[in-house]
Amino acid sequence: MIQQIELALRPRARGFHLITAEVLQQLPPLPPTGLLHLFVRHTSCGLSLCENADPDVRTDLSSIFDRLVKEREPYYEHTLEGDDDMPAHAKSVLTGVDVTIPITNGRLNLGTWQGIYLCEFRNRGGSRRVVATIIG
Repeated sequence: MIQQIELALRPRARGFHLITAEVLQQLPPLPPTGLLHLFVRHTSCGLSLCENADPDVRTDLSSIFDRLVKEREPYYEHTLEGDDDMPAHAKSVLTGVDVTIPITNGRLNLGTWQGIYLCEFRNRGGSRRVVATIIG
């Protein structure tokens, strides 16, 4: 069985956001075993799995990414869409735009401290669309 649906995530400010609950609320019942693949349909954000308990991790990740990929670098040529746009594309390439999570006993088989992150790299990225493919 393969099911595919498109999820709408609420708009968020720039940063790393735990979205596990928001994703689960929009999914149909999961099969006993299988895979959930999530793919974000945008070029200025990403998806990742990381720490789900301490919000300091998300703050630190934002600081790290902002130091790795700075705004207003003189060598950027793609600058028409704002200072945060080209860095957002580069950060999206670094994080990637998809995650795959095993499904076991009808639940996402995440580690104790793992959660699904929307990595929003624009100051105001707007609502994000995620394609969820359930294979089971």
